[in-house]
Amino acid sequence: MKKSIPGITKLGADTTKYQLDNPSIDILETFENKHRNQIYLVTFVQPRDEFASLCPITNQPDQAKIEILYSPNNKMVESKSLKLYLFAYRNHGAFHEDIINTIAEDLWEKLKPKYLRVFGDFSPRGGIAIKPMIERWENGFTIQQISRLVNAWDMKRI
Repeated sequence: MKKSIPGITKLGADTTKYQLDNPSIDILETFENKHRNQIYLVTFVQPRDEFASLCPITNQPDQAKIEILYSPNNKMVESKSLKLYLFAYRNHGAFHEDIINTIAEDLWEKLKPKYLRVFGDFSPRGGIAIKPMIERWENGFTIQQISRLVNAWDMKRI
């Protein structure tokens, strides 16, 4: 028996519709954060072999590992919709820096989190690896809170 959560249509759907060149904010679905009083991180990692985009000039394929960290406020992103959103970059032409900034802007607009970090570890082409990262946080969320939270997360990765 499937449960129904308002606003969640992709998870548990009988069919999955893939967009291959239009990473629209409308793909992202959210649900209520039941732990608003807590300050915690949610992490998503899209492996390198599952994220691809195209160079906007040469149409050469680019692959990247995408890491998203956020501290939720009222809303959380549903993971299948996030996967479909990231998949929509596959045939989309954009520079690496634009991709990471767009992902961050879309998530920031959709979730309005306490904190957000998006990092792209793009595979080298032409001998240069490009690794853009953006961080944003809401007013009232102090640099000390961010540092403590993110440093603890970063230490777990070592």
